[in-house]
Amino acid sequence: MRDKLIVWTNYIDAQKSKKEGRRISKSDAVASPTLGEIQSAAEKLGLRPVIEKEKAYPKEWWGSKGRILIEKSRQKNKALKEIAMEIRRMRK
Repeated sequence: MRDKLIVWTNYIDAQKSKKEGRRISKSDAVASPTLGEIQSAAEKLGLRPVIEKEKAYPKEWWGSKGRILIEKSRQKNKALKEIAMEIRRMRK
């Protein structure tokens, strides 16, 4: 697991506050990203994503949204911004 980065949907969700888990700026984030969108974006970026649907975000433990593990080939914030940008492109 040390060679993977964890990506929760909250990390790149523009509708979440920093306190709720958003890791990138609101202007870089996207509204309500899904696991599927994150997976597709990560695949296009060559990050070899792995979905873990049964996992629950620790700050929202009651709802099991799942998470994605990606290759640790770049800094986490940079990877999150690239994924959000790719989701924006895919939505157009």
